[in-house]
Amino acid sequence: MATPGTPPTPGVTPTDADFDDYVIAMDGVAVRRCPATLLDAVDWRVELDERWVVLGPNGAGKTTLLRLAGAEMHPTAGTVHVLGERIGRVNLFELRPRIGLTSANLGVRIPGDEIVSDVVVSAGYGVLGRWREDYDTTDTARAGYLLETLGMGKLVDRAYGTLSEGERKRTLIARALMTDPELLLLDEPAAGLDLGGREDLVSRLSTLAMDAEAPASVLVTHHVEEIPPGYTHGMLLRDGRVVASGLLDDVLTDEALSDTFGLPLQVARRRGRYTAWRRD
Repeated sequence: MATPGTPPTPGVTPTDADFDDYVIAMDGVAVRRCPATLLDAVDWRVELDERWVVLGPNGAGKTTLLRLAGAEMHPTAGTVHVLGERIGRVNLFELRPRIGLTSANLGVRIPGDEIVSDVVVSAGYGVLGRWREDYDTTDTARAGYLLETLGMGKLVDRAYGTLSEGERKRTLIARALMTDPELLLLDEPAAGLDLGGREDLVSRLSTLAMDAEAPASVLVTHHVEEIPPGYTHGMLLRDGRVVASGLLDDVLTDEALSDTFGLPLQVARRRGRYTAWRRD
Protein backbone atom coordinates (compact mmCIF):
# COMPACT_ATOMS: atom_id res chain seq x y z
CA MET A 1 0.00 0.00 0.00
CA ALA A 2 1.24 3.49 -0.81
CA THR A 3 2.21 5.84 1.97
CA PRO A 4 -0.68 8.25 2.70
CA GLY A 5 -0.22 11.53 0.92
CA THR A 6 1.76 10.13 -1.98
CA PRO A 7 0.47 10.17 -5.57
CA PRO A 8 -0.32 6.92 -7.37
CA THR A 9 2.70 4.98 -8.61
CA PRO A 10 2.93 4.99 -12.42
CA GLY A 11 2.32 1.56 -13.89
CA VAL A 12 0.86 0.15 -10.66
CA THR A 13 -2.89 -0.42 -10.52
CA PRO A 14 -4.16 0.34 -7.00
CA THR A 15 -6.88 -1.73 -5.34
CA ASP A 16 -9.82 -0.35 -3.36
CA ALA A 17 -8.02 -1.29 -0.13
CA ASP A 18 -5.26 1.19 -1.00
CA PHE A 19 -7.70 4.05 -0.39
CA ASP A 20 -8.93 3.09 3.08
CA ASP A 21 -6.69 5.68 4.76
CA TYR A 22 -7.95 8.56 2.64
CA VAL A 23 -11.02 10.72 3.05
CA ILE A 24 -10.92 11.58 -0.67
CA ALA A 25 -8.83 9.89 -3.35
CA MET A 26 -9.14 10.76 -7.04
CA ASP A 27 -7.08 9.23 -9.81
CA GLY A 28 -7.11 10.45 -13.42
CA VAL A 29 -10.56 11.92 -12.94
CA ALA A 30 -12.35 13.60 -15.83
CA VAL A 31 -15.91 14.90 -16.14
CA ARG A 32 -17.21 15.64 -19.62
CA ARG A 33 -20.51 17.11 -20.65
CA CYS A 34 -20.27 17.44 -24.41
CA PRO A 35 -18.82 19.53 -25.77
CA ALA A 36 -17.31 20.81 -22.48
CA THR A 37 -14.69 19.14 -20.31
CA LEU A 38 -15.42 20.23 -16.73
CA LEU A 39 -12.52 18.37 -15.11
CA ASP A 40 -9.54 16.64 -16.68
CA ALA A 41 -6.69 14.49 -15.32
CA VAL A 42 -7.33 15.30 -11.65
CA ASP A 43 -5.30 13.40 -9.03
CA TRP A 44 -6.07 14.30 -5.41
CA ARG A 45 -5.58 12.91 -1.90
CA VAL A 46 -7.21 14.22 1.28
CA GLU A 47 -6.32 12.76 4.67
CA LEU A 48 -8.22 12.73 7.95
CA ASP A 49 -6.55 15.70 9.63
CA GLU A 50 -6.39 17.99 6.58
CA ARG A 51 -8.36 21.12 5.77
CA TRP A 52 -8.32 21.96 2.06
CA VAL A 53 -9.24 25.09 0.16
CA VAL A 54 -9.96 24.93 -3.58
CA LEU A 55 -9.56 28.16 -5.53
CA GLY A 56 -10.09 29.15 -9.12
CA PRO A 57 -12.02 31.47 -11.44
CA ASN A 58 -15.60 30.91 -12.54
CA GLY A 59 -15.90 27.79 -14.67
CA ALA A 60 -12.69 26.27 -13.32
CA GLY A 61 -14.42 23.07 -12.17
CA LYS A 62 -14.56 23.76 -8.42
CA THR A 63 -18.21 22.90 -7.88
CA THR A 64 -17.90 19.81 -10.09
CA LEU A 65 -14.96 18.66 -7.94
CA LEU A 66 -17.04 19.18 -4.79
CA ARG A 67 -20.00 17.29 -6.24
CA LEU A 68 -17.73 14.31 -6.91
CA ALA A 69 -16.41 14.49 -3.35
CA GLY A 70 -19.99 14.76 -2.09
CA ALA A 71 -21.03 11.57 -3.91
CA GLU A 72 -23.50 13.57 -5.99
CA MET A 73 -22.19 12.54 -9.40
CA HIS A 74 -19.97 10.01 -11.16
CA PRO A 75 -16.80 10.78 -13.09
CA THR A 76 -16.67 10.24 -16.84
CA ALA A 77 -13.20 8.74 -16.48
CA GLY A 78 -10.90 7.82 -13.62
CA THR A 79 -11.79 6.69 -10.10
CA VAL A 80 -13.17 8.53 -7.09
CA HIS A 81 -12.98 7.09 -3.58
CA VAL A 82 -14.76 8.89 -0.74
CA LEU A 83 -14.37 7.67 2.84
CA GLY A 84 -12.86 4.46 1.52
CA GLU A 85 -15.76 3.73 -0.85
CA ARG A 86 -15.49 3.83 -4.62
CA ILE A 87 -18.12 5.90 -6.40
CA GLY A 88 -19.92 3.53 -8.74
CA ARG A 89 -19.52 0.54 -6.41
CA VAL A 90 -21.30 1.82 -3.30
CA ASN A 91 -24.85 2.70 -2.36
CA LEU A 92 -24.73 6.50 -2.53
CA PHE A 93 -27.71 6.84 -0.21
CA GLU A 94 -25.70 5.10 2.51
CA LEU A 95 -22.55 7.12 1.82
CA ARG A 96 -24.06 10.61 1.66
CA PRO A 97 -25.12 10.81 5.35
CA ARG A 98 -21.42 10.50 6.23
CA ILE A 99 -20.75 13.73 4.32
CA GLY A 100 -21.77 17.22 5.44
CA LEU A 101 -22.42 19.62 2.56
CA THR A 102 -23.40 23.26 2.41
CA SER A 103 -23.97 25.18 -0.81
CA ALA A 104 -26.00 28.02 -2.29
CA ASN A 105 -28.02 25.48 -4.26
CA LEU A 106 -29.05 23.78 -1.03
CA GLY A 107 -29.96 27.10 0.59
CA VAL A 108 -32.45 28.13 -2.09
CA ARG A 109 -34.30 24.82 -1.75
CA ILE A 110 -35.17 25.36 1.92
CA PRO A 111 -38.75 26.58 2.45
CA GLY A 112 -38.79 30.17 3.66
CA ASP A 113 -41.21 29.35 6.50
CA GLU A 114 -39.09 26.49 7.84
CA ILE A 115 -38.02 27.06 11.46
CA VAL A 116 -34.25 27.34 11.92
CA SER A 117 -34.03 24.45 14.37
CA ASP A 118 -35.98 22.23 11.95
CA VAL A 119 -33.63 23.14 9.08
CA VAL A 120 -30.79 21.69 11.14
CA VAL A 121 -32.42 18.67 12.80
CA SER A 122 -33.98 17.43 9.53
CA ALA A 123 -30.49 16.70 8.20
CA GLY A 124 -30.71 13.47 10.22
CA TYR A 125 -33.23 12.19 7.69
CA GLY A 126 -31.59 13.93 4.75
CA VAL A 127 -34.74 15.90 3.97
CA LEU A 128 -35.52 19.57 3.38
CA GLY A 129 -38.67 20.71 5.11
CA ARG A 130 -39.73 18.91 8.28
CA TRP A 131 -42.92 16.88 7.91
CA ARG A 132 -43.68 13.75 9.96
CA GLU A 133 -40.18 12.69 10.97
CA ASP A 134 -39.74 11.75 14.61
CA TYR A 135 -36.74 13.25 16.41
CA ASP A 136 -35.69 12.43 19.94
CA THR A 137 -34.23 14.77 22.56
CA THR A 138 -30.68 13.82 21.55
CA ASP A 139 -31.33 15.10 18.01
CA THR A 140 -32.90 18.37 19.12
CA ALA A 141 -30.19 18.91 21.73
CA ARG A 142 -27.45 18.45 19.13
CA ALA A 143 -29.16 20.85 16.73
CA GLY A 144 -29.45 23.42 19.51
CA TYR A 145 -25.80 22.98 20.48
CA LEU A 146 -24.57 23.44 16.91
CA LEU A 147 -26.70 26.55 16.40
CA GLU A 148 -25.47 28.00 19.68
CA THR A 149 -21.86 27.30 18.71
CA LEU A 150 -22.36 29.15 15.43
CA GLY A 151 -23.97 32.17 17.07
CA MET A 152 -27.54 31.23 16.16
CA GLY A 153 -28.76 30.29 19.64
CA LYS A 154 -31.24 33.18 19.89
CA LEU A 155 -32.68 32.51 16.43
CA VAL A 156 -33.63 28.83 16.68
CA ASP A 157 -37.35 29.64 16.43
CA ARG A 158 -37.07 32.12 13.58
CA ALA A 159 -38.28 31.36 10.04
CA TYR A 160 -35.38 30.64 7.69
CA GLY A 161 -36.70 33.15 5.16
CA THR A 162 -36.39 36.02 7.67
CA LEU A 163 -32.67 35.47 8.31
CA SER A 164 -29.87 37.63 6.98
CA GLU A 165 -27.49 36.08 4.45
CA GLY A 166 -24.86 35.52 7.11
CA GLU A 167 -27.37 33.87 9.45
CA ARG A 168 -28.49 31.55 6.65
CA LYS A 169 -24.90 30.53 5.96
CA ARG A 170 -24.36 29.65 9.62
CA THR A 171 -27.61 27.70 9.74
CA LEU A 172 -26.53 25.65 6.73
CA ILE A 173 -23.15 24.90 8.34
CA ALA A 174 -24.94 23.71 11.48
CA ARG A 175 -27.10 21.49 9.29
CA ALA A 176 -24.00 20.10 7.54
CA LEU A 177 -22.53 19.16 10.94
CA MET A 178 -25.76 17.67 12.31
CA THR A 179 -24.99 14.06 11.35
CA ASP A 180 -21.44 14.26 12.80
CA PRO A 181 -19.98 13.78 9.31
CA GLU A 182 -16.58 12.34 8.52
CA LEU A 183 -16.14 14.89 5.70
CA LEU A 184 -17.33 18.52 5.55
CA LEU A 185 -17.72 20.23 2.15
CA LEU A 186 -18.25 24.00 2.01
CA ASP A 187 -19.13 25.47 -1.38
CA GLU A 188 -18.41 29.22 -1.31
CA PRO A 189 -19.72 29.71 2.25
CA ALA A 190 -18.86 33.44 2.29
CA ALA A 191 -20.46 34.29 -1.08
CA GLY A 192 -22.83 37.25 -0.84
CA LEU A 193 -21.72 38.35 2.62
CA ASP A 194 -20.71 41.88 3.53
CA LEU A 195 -17.37 42.54 5.22
CA GLY A 196 -18.68 42.02 8.75
CA GLY A 197 -20.54 38.85 7.82
CA ARG A 198 -17.52 37.47 6.01
CA GLU A 199 -15.15 38.11 8.88
CA ASP A 200 -17.55 36.59 11.41
CA LEU A 201 -17.90 33.46 9.29
CA VAL A 202 -14.18 33.16 8.60
CA SER A 203 -13.51 33.36 12.34
CA ARG A 204 -16.03 30.63 13.11
CA LEU A 205 -14.69 28.38 10.34
CA SER A 206 -11.18 28.95 11.66
CA THR A 207 -12.25 27.77 15.12
CA LEU A 208 -13.80 24.68 13.56
CA ALA A 209 -10.70 24.01 11.43
CA MET A 210 -8.44 24.11 14.48
CA ASP A 211 -10.60 21.64 16.41
CA ALA A 212 -8.80 18.29 16.35
CA GLU A 213 -12.15 16.49 16.59
CA ALA A 214 -13.62 18.29 13.55
CA PRO A 215 -13.97 16.35 10.29
CA ALA A 216 -11.66 16.74 7.33
CA SER A 217 -12.96 19.64 5.27
CA VAL A 218 -12.83 21.12 1.79
CA LEU A 219 -13.76 24.77 1.24
CA VAL A 220 -14.33 26.19 -2.25
CA THR A 221 -13.86 29.91 -2.83
CA HIS A 222 -12.84 32.51 -5.41
CA HIS A 223 -10.96 34.70 -2.92
CA VAL A 224 -7.83 34.09 -0.86
CA GLU A 225 -9.19 36.58 1.70
CA GLU A 226 -11.88 34.03 2.60
CA ILE A 227 -9.41 31.30 3.63
CA PRO A 228 -9.78 30.70 7.40
CA PRO A 229 -6.63 30.31 9.51
CA GLY A 230 -6.19 26.63 10.28
CA TYR A 231 -6.61 25.45 6.70
CA THR A 232 -3.60 23.38 5.75
CA HIS A 233 -3.70 22.52 2.04
CA GLY A 234 -4.75 24.10 -1.21
CA MET A 235 -5.63 23.25 -4.79
CA LEU A 236 -5.71 25.74 -7.66
CA LEU A 237 -7.94 24.93 -10.65
CA ARG A 238 -8.15 26.51 -14.08
CA ASP A 239 -10.18 25.18 -17.03
CA GLY A 240 -10.78 21.91 -15.22
CA ARG A 241 -7.10 21.17 -14.62
CA VAL A 242 -4.98 21.33 -11.48
CA VAL A 243 -2.49 24.21 -11.57
CA ALA A 244 -1.00 23.47 -8.15
CA SER A 245 -1.83 21.26 -5.17
CA GLY A 246 -0.25 20.70 -1.77
CA LEU A 247 0.56 22.59 1.41
CA LEU A 248 -1.16 25.95 1.36
CA ASP A 249 1.96 28.11 1.62
CA ASP A 250 3.58 26.15 -1.22
CA VAL A 251 0.51 26.52 -3.44
CA LEU A 252 -0.39 30.17 -2.86
CA THR A 253 2.55 31.71 -4.70
CA ASP A 254 2.54 34.74 -7.02
CA GLU A 255 3.30 32.55 -10.02
CA ALA A 256 0.71 29.84 -9.34
CA LEU A 257 -2.03 32.33 -8.49
CA SER A 258 -1.24 34.37 -11.60
CA ASP A 259 -1.42 31.25 -13.79
CA THR A 260 -4.75 30.30 -12.20
CA PHE A 261 -6.52 33.61 -12.69
CA GLY A 262 -4.73 34.77 -15.85
CA LEU A 263 -3.48 38.02 -14.31
CA PRO A 264 -0.16 39.13 -12.81
CA LEU A 265 -1.01 38.73 -9.12
CA GLN A 266 0.88 39.13 -5.88
CA VAL A 267 -0.09 37.36 -2.69
CA ALA A 268 0.86 38.05 0.91
CA ARG A 269 0.14 36.46 4.27
CA ARG A 270 -0.26 38.37 7.52
CA ARG A 271 -1.36 36.95 10.87
CA GLY A 272 -2.61 33.79 9.23
CA ARG A 273 -4.72 35.57 6.57
CA TYR A 274 -4.03 35.90 2.87
CA THR A 275 -4.59 38.79 0.52
CA ALA A 276 -3.92 39.16 -3.20
CA TRP A 277 -3.80 42.08 -5.64
CA ARG A 278 -2.83 42.78 -9.23
CA ARG A 279 0.79 43.70 -9.75
CA ASP A 280 1.50 46.91 -11.65
